Amino acid sequence: MMDQESNEIIISLKQRIDELISLYKKSKEEKETLIHEKMELMEKVENLSREKSELEHHYDTLKLAKTLSSNSEDSHEAKLKINRIVREIDKCIALLNR
Repeated sequence: MMDQESNEIIISLKQRIDELISLYKKSKEEKETLIHEKMELMEKVENLSREKSELEHHYDTLKLAKTLSSNSEDSHEAKLKINRIVREIDKCIALLNR
């Protein structure tokens, strides 16, 4: 009787251990999948951020060109924009020199 109870406990423990191992393997696979997805999303965010910066730069250039090409008397605004762009270029050069 005691021997049968011991066997049942051992069998039950083996089943639980097998279930835990199975859950562990499944969790490990899910983790690896999520890590891969995270890396892809981070790369996509970086690309989109770079593209956004390029588009903003292009937009600023277009605004400046429009301001310069217009025959308005608002040359002061154009000068301010040119000065701002020159300052941005100076900052970039300073960063490159680091």
